[in-house]
Amino acid sequence: MKFIYSIAILFLFASMICHGQPASGRLVHFSNVASKYVQVRNVDVWLPENYNPQKKYAVLYMHDGQSLLDTVNSFNHSEWKVDETLSKLMNEGSILPCIVVGIWNTGMTRHAEYFPQMALENLTETEKEEFMPMLEGGPKADNYLKFIVQELKPKIDSSFSTLSDRAHTFIAGSSMGGLISLYAICQYPSVFGGAACLSTHWIGSHKGTDNPVPFAIIRYVENHLPSAKNHKIYFDYGSVSLDSMYKPYQLKVDEIMVKHGYTSRNWMTKEFVGESHTEEAWSKRFYIPATFLLHK
Repeated sequence: MKFIYSIAILFLFASMICHGQPASGRLVHFSNVASKYVQVRNVDVWLPENYNPQKKYAVLYMHDGQSLLDTVNSFNHSEWKVDETLSKLMNEGSILPCIVVGIWNTGMTRHAEYFPQMALENLTETEKEEFMPMLEGGPKADNYLKFIVQELKPKIDSSFSTLSDRAHTFIAGSSMGGLISLYAICQYPSVFGGAACLSTHWIGSHKGTDNPVPFAIIRYVENHLPSAKNHKIYFDYGSVSLDSMYKPYQLKVDEIMVKHGYTSRNWMTKEFVGESHTEEAWSKRFYIPATFLLHK
């Protein structure tokens, strides 16, 4: 198998090694990726079997990259099995040929990087003071998205054989990763054509009653949702553990989707009764948003 990388990528990535062997396809691991916007982090690029630089591939950017393909680096030794699911779908001809860019989180800054930053404007000063301790070192989502859009994406597009336009660029994640995926498509509607938001963490924290954060996020969504003419958005939620808290807020977001002209053609919300807030649960249903976004 032949791989082509541009010299430019060496200026972004501190090192490049083949990192383990996924169940299907090939994994290229970049260690200590530098950025002027966020902390250094690892990035994995998954290439399907028979990746051919002479062909062009859609790109799926995914958060919590250490949990997508390998149980070794996952904090709870569980994974999404992204490689197996996408390989199966591609072999069936159900989806476009694609690559996956798995962006690792940094642990302590994860919440600050994944929380929709502009939603904070919908909180009172008192509410902000109460919520800010959840965001280690302050909000970082805008800079995190700048890292993806302004630094990472150009290097991925120049170093791999990609379809770089909006129609073939997607973003996905779960929990807080679901929130930042939605924020990404709202903030950069000309970059991302679709977002998959699994078990979206609408509550923004673990606070129970009288939590103003979900409503601040929902107001942001209502005011910034991208056009239904050229975007696809997927939501889902389970009914156990943290997921049991999401349904009331998801239903309000669903009303906003309808109000903005989204239909079954470009929007999907699914409930999975009995499923909880785990990589195992997300891996079982990942094929649904993958097919929805990447359908031929």
